[in-house]
Amino acid sequence: MPESHDPLRSLFREVAAAGQSRVRPAPVSAIGERGKRAHRHRLAALAAVACLVLAGGGAAAAVLLPDSPQPAMPATTPAPTRPLSPAPTRSAPPPGVPLPGTSASESSTGSSTPTTPATRGTMDGASQPPPPMHTTTAPPT
Repeated sequence: MPESHDPLRSLFREVAAAGQSRVRPAPVSAIGERGKRAHRHRLAALAAVACLVLAGGGAAAAVLLPDSPQPAMPATTPAPTRPLSPAPTRSAPPPGVPLPGTSASESSTGSSTPTTPATRGTMDGASQPPPPMHTTTAPPT
């Protein structure tokens, strides 16, 4: 198909040839500035998306969590605030009743002095209260 002679077409070709002869590459600084600008735009978009994601997560958490939480129970039972009273003392059993750890014959004759927790450290058989137990208390809150 032969080309038709179009005056407008020939004018476009002349302008294109003149433009190509005057073309110069862009300076490196201009190219660098365009790259920096594009990088700033990408970071701004990423920051905006991150803010939207965090806001959406916070809103979802606010909707899904209960309005008023139940009061938390302490992990352990608090220690008593008053000191423990000493243990009651035991008196010697009446004659004829065997002491723990002895036989009835030894108890009635009194031939041996048993060493049991009730009579530990005494010579007359009277009992002493056990030493006080040390308890730790939680610091006041």
